[in-house]
Formats: sequence, C-alpha cells, structure tokens
Amino acid sequence: MVLPGTHAVSQDKAPVGVVELFTSQGCSSCPPADAVLGELVQQGNVVALSYHVDYWNYLGWKDTLSSKQSTDRQYDYARTLGRKSVYTPQVVVNGRDHLNGADKRGINHKVNAFADGGRGLSVPIEASLDGDKMKINIAAGKGKANVILVYFDRENTIDVKRGENRGRNLTYWNSVRDIQTVAMWEGKAVELELPVSVISGGGYDGCAILLQTMKSKGVPGAIIGAGVVMDGGSS
Repeated sequence: MVLPGTHAVSQDKAPVGVVELFTSQGCSSCPPADAVLGELVQQGNVVALSYHVDYWNYLGWKDTLSSKQSTDRQYDYARTLGRKSVYTPQVVVNGRDHLNGADKRGINHKVNAFADGGRGLSVPIEASLDGDKMKINIAAGKGKANVILVYFDRENTIDVKRGENRGRNLTYWNSVRDIQTVAMWEGKAVELELPVSVISGGGYDGCAILLQTMKSKGVPGAIIGAGVVMDGGSS
C-alpha cells in the first residue's frame, strides 16, 4: 500500500546489518512482510525491528501496536532517501536503502552487499544487564553518531476483527514500542550505563542499540553499529 506525497541475554553473534520494517495491522499487503521479519529474527544475523505506523488506522482497524513515533521515523527516512511518499510494507536496511518488506531474498542480498562493500556495521557494540544497570560498550571508529535505544516486544499475536485483514490471527515480531536518543558518539570508545528500569520499567522484552549518523537535524543517516539486549524472561 502506498501513501502519497533481570538478567539479560544478547544476540549470540555480532549482527551484520539492521532491518527496519514499517508495517500496519490494517494493511492487506503487510502479513507476508511480517512473516519475513519473523524469519529474519529467527535467522539471527541481523537486528530486525518492526515499526507499526498509524496512518492506515482510518481504514477500519486501529493497529494496536501503532504509534506516531513509528510513523515519524518512516517519514524521516523518506527525507533521507529522497522520497515524496511512504508505503507499507517498507524495509530500510542500515538506514541506507529501502525495498519491499516481503522480499526476503532481496533483503538478505542487500544486507550482505552492504557488509561486503564497506557499508555495513563497522563499529562493534556490546550490551548487557548487570544488576540494576544496563551497560553499553561502543568501540572506537570514525565520525559522529547518535546512540538510539529502540525498545520492543518480542512477539505479539493479534486477532484482527475489522478492516482489510479482518478474521486473521497475525503474529508480529520485535514490535517497537518506544525510541530514545540517549547519547552522542564522537569516534572514541565509550561505555554508557543506564538504569535497568529503562527496559523492565516499561515492560519491554528487549532493547536494540543503534549507532546512527545524522545527515542533518532530524534526518537520519547510515547505521554504523548495532546490538541487542533481551530480558532474561523472554524467548
């Protein structure tokens, strides 16, 4: 669909890319992409996140996971990518390029091409929970970037009762519930400490840490580092 104009476990291996899906429970084109995102989560080599937008809520079913914050992030990417419109299901890879969210082969190809071409995740990030603290270790590198925390639910199954997906029982993975910019990184190795309540207090299952450059104020650029920390009670 196109719209005009508290112990923690981390990802077992360092991710090779970041896949951000923009989706909606009210979009009939989205379920295949939602399924692909679930497969990418299980694949385990990327940070895969699902942002539920709110601009299709008028179609007869209000997406129970949607937020203006997710919509704003997609429109910010439209500015980054020089697009005049947004659509669902849209995937943005590493903050650098986009494609249809149902194209699993294309997504993996783009992730690998970016990694092989020097446009992958060049700055290692490690995150863990230690007592009442969440520790984030960001390695040294080149340039400047924002440290963005993206809190998500691991899995939600929704019985859609109205709208284009009426009667379908749909499962969503790594659905984003909140986004916060917590620090600036200026090329030097840094360790950040945050209270563990940023995850447990919000009732979130996990937190992705994105190191994202900015093209200009409010315009996100390339993601150059990423990591994930999960609450020990989630699977």
